[in-house]
Amino acid sequence: MARIPAPVAAVRSAVSRGLADLPAGALVLVACSGGADSLALAAAAHFVLGRRGAAGRVGLVTVDHGLQEGSERRARSVAAWARDAGFDPVRVSAVTVAGLPGGPEAAARTARYQALEAAASDLGAAAVLLGHTRDDQAETVLLALARGAGPRGLSGMPRRRGVFRRPLLDVSRGDTRKACAALGLAPWEDPHNTDPAYARARVRGAALPALVAELGPAVVGNLARTAALVAADNAALDELAAEAHERARSAGGLSAAALAGLPAAIRGRVLHRWARELGAPGGALAYRHVSALDALVTDWHGQGPVFLPAGIAVARRGSDLVRVVAAHIK
Repeated sequence: MARIPAPVAAVRSAVSRGLADLPAGALVLVACSGGADSLALAAAAHFVLGRRGAAGRVGLVTVDHGLQEGSERRARSVAAWARDAGFDPVRVSAVTVAGLPGGPEAAARTARYQALEAAASDLGAAAVLLGHTRDDQAETVLLALARGAGPRGLSGMPRRRGVFRRPLLDVSRGDTRKACAALGLAPWEDPHNTDPAYARARVRGAALPALVAELGPAVVGNLARTAALVAADNAALDELAAEAHERARSAGGLSAAALAGLPAAIRGRVLHRWARELGAPGGALAYRHVSALDALVTDWHGQGPVFLPAGIAVARRGSDLVRVVAAHIK
């Protein structure tokens, strides 16, 4: 029996672990751009689920963002490869990025995830696999550090969220490329990955290599490990915050006295949860908003209301934090 190349085995093992809990017959979709990471992921998922016979079903979705010349042709090519390889169903999802909030990267990401969620819903998929690797996780941590994102940002990309799964977060980008080469697959090279106009491309092309050069190759794995450790801490703190949130509820909103007795790490999470509950969108809710809410508790001296995204206003009324109608504020 021919020996399986180590990179191929690494990707397959990661996918097998990532799908181990799915029931027999569950449909799994692979999000595939045609790049090395998602192409190696797709090949591994097809192999792993194929070994389960009728109990393993695997399809593929490729998203055409329409941002590059020839993107439609590229998407059709990925879909044709998938059909020839035996993926079923195969879907090409064309999206419109213009008009979505955030910069080009954020807008494309929003459109892509919306398309993938829609495909999963339409097709009844139990999971959508994403090809993010250990290197992607390290880049995410560096970007979070640069932006002052705090623990939530430093926890990086979750292994699972909703229908999405990232089974390759312990696999290097180098191994996905080697796996493609070993399997005779020709990945597409996305020019955006090397375009210095994008922050992630600058981290990938310059910042992270500089750290590796100065601190050694282990820095990539160490950054990814940091994300996993912080994510575990966040999960525990979020659970405590959920309990504290319920205890702090009052007839009008939240009890300032109950909030004041909480550790700062828990209180901030409670205030963040409450702001989201009031309708503040998570993507627009920033550190300064939560800090201003916190000041109504810890530095109360009669100051005016705090204005949150989506036109939400919060004020202190007696011993409570309450939502107020902005138009009635004098």
